[in-house]
Amino acid sequence: MKLGIIGLPNSGKTTIFNALTGSTLPTGASTSGQFEIHTAVVNVPDPRMEKLRGMYNPKKTTYTQVTYVDIGGLDKGIGEGGLKGEFRNQLGQLDGVLHVVRAFKNDNVPHPYDSIDPARDVATLDGEFLLTDLVMVETRIEKIEAEIKRKGKNTEKAILDEMEMMQRLKAHLETDKPLRDLRLTPAEIKPYRGYGFLTLKPTLIVLNTDETSGDLTVPYDHADSMVVALNGAIEADLSQLDAADAEVFMQEYNITELSAAKVIHLSYELMAIQSFFTVGEDEVRAWSVGIGATAPEAAGVIHSDLQKGFIRAEVMAYHDLIAAGSEAALKQTGKMRLEGRDYIVKDGDIVHIRHSS
Repeated sequence: MKLGIIGLPNSGKTTIFNALTGSTLPTGASTSGQFEIHTAVVNVPDPRMEKLRGMYNPKKTTYTQVTYVDIGGLDKGIGEGGLKGEFRNQLGQLDGVLHVVRAFKNDNVPHPYDSIDPARDVATLDGEFLLTDLVMVETRIEKIEAEIKRKGKNTEKAILDEMEMMQRLKAHLETDKPLRDLRLTPAEIKPYRGYGFLTLKPTLIVLNTDETSGDLTVPYDHADSMVVALNGAIEADLSQLDAADAEVFMQEYNITELSAAKVIHLSYELMAIQSFFTVGEDEVRAWSVGIGATAPEAAGVIHSDLQKGFIRAEVMAYHDLIAAGSEAALKQTGKMRLEGRDYIVKDGDIVHIRHSS
């Protein structure tokens, strides 16, 4: 899963990147329009892994991961005529977006628009993305029209279907709403995923706050979207401390939960992904799978051969296993199950795949 961290100049997105990934990239006043990119892979925090590791004492423990990409250089007006070049390529490859919005005050880091207004800043980059998608759709419509004119009655049905979809997308974008709000089905959008529409990507608005911000939020009533607040400066400092020092720091600032961990979890949730586990003496491992995935599909995440040769899935619910204390004790309760091809994997399932070789 690859998520892009974007934001206007001086929004503190690199600070957020550091907080989420434990990186130490330099922060400070940026120069708009200069393309810059940094990437880091982070484990998805999951306390269940610690419990399972304690139970199985494995040689190896493997967490699920999220790749965060810090993309610099976005600003109002940069997308006139649609974003192009490396900006467009990098953004198009993302699975989702974390839009960092400035809500902190700092006279030493001036806001490019001279005032703190999170709702305005959200609308600014949204507008750039809307324009980029609209330009792409209009360009594609022009090309399809030329092809239909050339082929006439011999135009393939797939081309006519695409024209119908592009016209539908254009009409929606012209209402200044992201394509997410169309709530297209996976089957409807699958033929057009290669276009990398920016407003189709799930979006997490991250309000970068300070101690004076209070319980800040912004209205953002769109599909596949969330809003969360995070004090980036404090969380970035915390990410550089060991556990003991971090605990003291959190007590001093009355922090009960690391918001960075919460943002990582929300990133996961935003993509409609859940975790299941495989366990044993060799390895305890968390795997990512889409919500609604079947047992064979989960087997395919582990290895394609397991999906091809799938027979049954031996399934334990995490909470049942922890309550029982061991696999042997769980078997005695009758809560270890054998599930077939139609079984829908649930978050926290512990799965062993039975398969033909």
